[in-house]
Amino acid sequence: MTGYRIVAVSDELSERVRTTLKSPQYGHPAFIEIANGCGPCRSCLRKFEEGKEERVLFTYNPFEGISDLPAPGPIFVHREDCKKYEGETFPEELRDLLLVLDGHKKDGMLTRREQIEDGGVDERIQQMLKDPDIEYIQVRNGQAGCFITRIERTANDN
Repeated sequence: MTGYRIVAVSDELSERVRTTLKSPQYGHPAFIEIANGCGPCRSCLRKFEEGKEERVLFTYNPFEGISDLPAPGPIFVHREDCKKYEGETFPEELRDLLLVLDGHKKDGMLTRREQIEDGGVDERIQQMLKDPDIEYIQVRNGQAGCFITRIERTANDN
């Protein structure tokens, strides 16, 4: 079994967008709204409580620092502080979402795409990480198409 870790948006980036109400990467305005969808928050990776929690919408490039590929898009974080998800298992709260797993080469080019509709996310992650051409996996919302989180291999392969 290949070990992996989930790489959520950092606490520092989330705090910057909450404080400045601008995209930290682009300077575009960020917007606060009451959640009208479940999200999830790209930092803590929990779903939003629709109609209750405030969320901040801003432009984010998930490839920054790992590839020259510019691919900005909209994402949300909680308006209130939340703790970044850190784990080596796929977040339980996201398993019932329609998900797309995009396997990318080191240069950022897409090499494989898998749509998850049956909840079999763990098996698909393992299959994709067995491919030596796949450097990392970007997890996307299967309905809206936006970035959720990144998956990277860890050194503890069994």
